[in-house]
Amino acid sequence: MNRICELFDIQYPVIQGGMVWCSGWKLAVAVSNSGGLGLIGAGSMHPEVLDEHIKKAKQATQKPFGVNVPLLYPEIEKIMEIVVQNEVPVVFTSAGSPKKWTGWLKEHGTTVVHVVSSSLFAEKSEAAGVDAIVAEGFEAGGHNGREETTTLSLIPSVRKATGLPLMAAGGIATGQAMLAAMALGADGVQVGSRFAISEESSAHPDFKKLVVSLNEGGTKLALKKLAPVRLIKNHFFEQVDKAEKSGSTAESLQELLGKGRAKKGIFLGDLEDGELEIGQVSAQIKEIKPVKEIMETLISEYKKGVNDIKNGGKYSL
Repeated sequence: MNRICELFDIQYPVIQGGMVWCSGWKLAVAVSNSGGLGLIGAGSMHPEVLDEHIKKAKQATQKPFGVNVPLLYPEIEKIMEIVVQNEVPVVFTSAGSPKKWTGWLKEHGTTVVHVVSSSLFAEKSEAAGVDAIVAEGFEAGGHNGREETTTLSLIPSVRKATGLPLMAAGGIATGQAMLAAMALGADGVQVGSRFAISEESSAHPDFKKLVVSLNEGGTKLALKKLAPVRLIKNHFFEQVDKAEKSGSTAESLQELLGKGRAKKGIFLGDLEDGELEIGQVSAQIKEIKPVKEIMETLISEYKKGVNDIKNGGKYSL
């Protein structure tokens, strides 16, 4: 049996990324009910809002689901207490060291996964006691590792560094990409952008429409002096790009960023002055579809690719 499926008790080794302003309970439930593992993104939720989303998810599905928790979240203690009180079976942690919370979560019966951007962080995560690792290349949307290592280069290195169950993330929106990641040593995949533009995503409809119109080069890594983040090129991005090229300090970039800009863009639909986070693979996403259809397509493409290779025939997209 696939190690990821066994670890999470799911049908397919497909995890939905816990993305800010996209990953509410509706998206998580839709993914879990379709055979993957859905994640509620705690990074854009106040503690009481997360509590509400977890309770609604538990009412809407009998399947396992999880919560993604950025470890630099300002009210991290409250978030972790809510996760444990609601007996959430799986927690994905990111944006910080897993040392402090992994042992505590595992003591409460929680399966812990940490997201990394390098083989060094994978080794440190294993030493911290996590149950599995997500290795995310810099093609991914949202915040990225400073190493700027691509998924294609990252997965083999992390596979050599750890024997833990491994999921690949960044640039994966098709079954073909899933097959490629698993050929490189991943046991499964974490899919972000493709689910961010699903019907069940909580992102604003105008944001979704913009994403499906993007072509290659429509996103770029920015704000590297703060925390590198992949953004759609809009008016806000142009301001950031100009500031970075002129040598702006981290403090001035933080002032330009302000507060609530990702919510303004992704959730409220301000396509000019909002912070619009999405992955490079957005150039391949041309339709807004329901999660069930997305999952069915991923798996059918993956199986077709496996069969094509086994039969020695020409691989076709």
